[in-house]
Amino acid sequence: MYNARVLTASLIGSAIEWFDYFLYGTVASLVFNQLFFVSEDPVVGLLIAYTSFSIAFFLRPIGGVVFSHIGDRLGRKKTLVLTLSLMGLSTFGMGLLPTYQVIGIWAPIFLTCLRFIQGLALGGEWGGSVLLAVEYAPKNKKGLFGSVPQMGISIGLILGSLVMSVMTLLPNDQFMSWGWRVPFLLSAALVLVGIWIRKGIDETPAFKEAQKAGEISKLPIADTLKYHWKAVLIAMGVKVVETAPFYIFGTFIVSYATNQLSFGETEALNAVVIGALIATIMIPIIGHVSDRIGRKKIYLFGIVATMIYAFPYFWILQQGSVFLLILATVIGLGFIWGSLNAVQGTMMSEFFPAKIRNTGISLGYQLGAAIAGGTAPLVATALLAKFNNSFIPVAFYMIFAAFISLIAILCVKGKKHLIGQAERKLDLDA
Repeated sequence: MYNARVLTASLIGSAIEWFDYFLYGTVASLVFNQLFFVSEDPVVGLLIAYTSFSIAFFLRPIGGVVFSHIGDRLGRKKTLVLTLSLMGLSTFGMGLLPTYQVIGIWAPIFLTCLRFIQGLALGGEWGGSVLLAVEYAPKNKKGLFGSVPQMGISIGLILGSLVMSVMTLLPNDQFMSWGWRVPFLLSAALVLVGIWIRKGIDETPAFKEAQKAGEISKLPIADTLKYHWKAVLIAMGVKVVETAPFYIFGTFIVSYATNQLSFGETEALNAVVIGALIATIMIPIIGHVSDRIGRKKIYLFGIVATMIYAFPYFWILQQGSVFLLILATVIGLGFIWGSLNAVQGTMMSEFFPAKIRNTGISLGYQLGAAIAGGTAPLVATALLAKFNNSFIPVAFYMIFAAFISLIAILCVKGKKHLIGQAERKLDLDA
């Protein structure tokens, strides 16, 4: 019964954090390029808006280090309450900001600063959320338990896209005036619920055992980089195939479908919602399967599927059919990305021992996200502009991302391999 409460706390908090975070990416492609990052050229305005979206990703590793230090030193629970509070305050603040037309250059500056806080908060959230589930899981259900907080990613995307889809039904002048602000302001209520739930849980058994045995690292980041740097690099590489295509399937598609393919905003957002809904259903199923056949096999499937699907994805979109737009998004976001995302958190947690696990998975995950995830919509938009709206370079970009992760995953010889190597080195140094 208590495990169900822990999983609920992990899932709800994760969903709220990602809802707030994705909301920015969706609104950036529809609103911010007109009300905050104003330019005579719409493409330039969109590129600047996506730049602000991507810059925050480089704050995520810093947030990961800071909050995972707290998580490895003082406990997972404290980080989860802190990060959720920060995310809620920054998102609510965005909903209150005056636009460029009111306060000029200060509008994009303030917006970017709040986006930075979002990046710091999410950097610390993910690792603690995954470990809360994985470290409470029975040995034969770690894949299933670890997949639950990963559902928060797609649920957050669903909530963000769905509420924006509803808001776009307003007359355009009302949507641009106040409608886009509503989701940002509503997030405050969600955050309060999430904090209340998380305050009612205890520390994880793995952290308690490490604490009792006196195995709490004094400086987790130093131990991680000294003894587990290889695992961090592999985690970074593994992350690339999940994060770059995800932001193509879930964020870039909104501006691409509306600006290049003449779909309506509501149609594009609804396609993302449906794709993310399928992913949410698939994630726990795949997580359960991974407990039987292993995480690595499933991840290899996702890598190969991404390579194969890159060109067909854009070809399907080119047909101009709403049904095919939805189908393309369901395949890419729902099945391929859903498979990768389902096992990623559990697989990465198996790279590191408990005493530095929060720092290790947060650093590898967030560095990979910073390099490949936040830049994906920006890179894709820039490639379209450079090559006369041809999707071919964007498809090759997705294949390249998958190839990087293929190299990384082939370096994983077993779930205990990297931990064993590092621990033996630690014993020799001692």
